[in-house]
Amino acid sequence: MITLRLDPALEQQVNLTAQNLGITRSEFVRKSIVNYIQNQKSKSAWEIGQGLFGKYSSGQANLSSDRKEILKDRVRAKRGYE
Repeated sequence: MITLRLDPALEQQVNLTAQNLGITRSEFVRKSIVNYIQNQKSKSAWEIGQGLFGKYSSGQANLSSDRKEILKDRVRAKRGYE
């Protein structure tokens, strides 16, 4: 069992919404919590990390596909082979 303390305005909204839907306040709160949890689970990896992706851009679009060749070129340049 959970007890909630709501500010008067939110409590009034809960009461009115539950009444309009023809369900009890408890049922409305239960359904709201279930809906919230389901929406949290449905986020994709992209949505979760969206603020991080591309944040440190190098300007090179081929880094993942040509990573081995790029690394070889850097090592060769560092050792003076180029």
